[in-house]
Amino acid sequence: MRKTVSDAQPPLFLPVGDNPVPLFGMDRAVHARRLAGNAKFPPADSGEAGRGALLGNLAFAWDPAWLKAIGKTPDTALLYRGQPVIVHLADGADASPELIATGSLPDGLTVLDAETAELNYAELRKRERPFVLPLEESNRDQVERAYYDAAYKGVTDVLTLYLWRRPAFYLTKWAAHARITPNLVTAVGAIFCALAFWFFWRGQYWPGVATGFVFMVLDTVDGKLARCTGASSKWGNIFDHGIDLVHPPFWWWAWMHGLAAYGEAPEPVYASMLMWAIVGGYILQRVIEGIFMRRYGMHIHVWRPIDSQFRLITARRNPNMVLLVGALLFARPDVGIELVAVWTIVSLIFHAVRLAQADAVAERGGTIRSWLDR
Repeated sequence: MRKTVSDAQPPLFLPVGDNPVPLFGMDRAVHARRLAGNAKFPPADSGEAGRGALLGNLAFAWDPAWLKAIGKTPDTALLYRGQPVIVHLADGADASPELIATGSLPDGLTVLDAETAELNYAELRKRERPFVLPLEESNRDQVERAYYDAAYKGVTDVLTLYLWRRPAFYLTKWAAHARITPNLVTAVGAIFCALAFWFFWRGQYWPGVATGFVFMVLDTVDGKLARCTGASSKWGNIFDHGIDLVHPPFWWWAWMHGLAAYGEAPEPVYASMLMWAIVGGYILQRVIEGIFMRRYGMHIHVWRPIDSQFRLITARRNPNMVLLVGALLFARPDVGIELVAVWTIVSLIFHAVRLAQADAVAERGGTIRSWLDR
């Protein structure tokens, strides 16, 4: 039986060659080692007998998804126009830089063409061809943008996917060159998040929108910075996603409270009904997402194309902010919070129906499979 990485320790990562072109302010070899380490492939200077080895050609830049995919399949080689890019040898004793330099690979390797093969990015919820590019000074910006795009979730909200994708890229590059850590970006973002709450609470909606906008952009930058520089960590992930999960109901509560100072306070009973709808709907949607994940091992947003399309506008923070700002343009923040309540209930119903439909398919013996895997 062919050996897999599940049968032994993960393979060692061996960078091969030298490349003077830096990426995100880091030496190419350092950058490659950090990405490999982040993917759970320990960097090393030489192979070990009896342990797999991943040889990475530093003349190229490659999507980390390739490293993870090749790292799971021993005796596999990824080629770009006939040149070895990543080679996984089952026995590290056979790992020699000459394999990369000469391109004379051992017989029996499974060969993948980087220009035709596709992978499913399960963790980033997208399906596309991971990139492989020759790394030269003339295309460094293109390569860094490719790394940034590769770190982007394919299924997310419309603002994150389209509005601030470009500015967040330049902020990510600047932060990497300035040696700013993703956790520091998250901490600064948390301050702006709290400021937005304070402004909303006082009925100062435009300053709140401005500070909230800064937070939302930084919320994109921290994750991309972590993935592009290989600086992801368990604590950073908890810190970032914990803030993302907790803060939206507090923002909507503060917005509701600020209506009194703004002069548009609703009746107390009506205000309570709106908040129950918004907060309760938000929590129940998260519960439905958790149930779907537990039952079917994937996000509800990637089951079928309609789910991915609805994720663009579902009642999460960013789409809700579009509703609030739209109403604020007409000086009606009270209407904005009403629209958020209505849209939250609509989104809740949509997700509840989708969960029920998935359960019905499963009960009939059908397979719940992401459309990204097809």
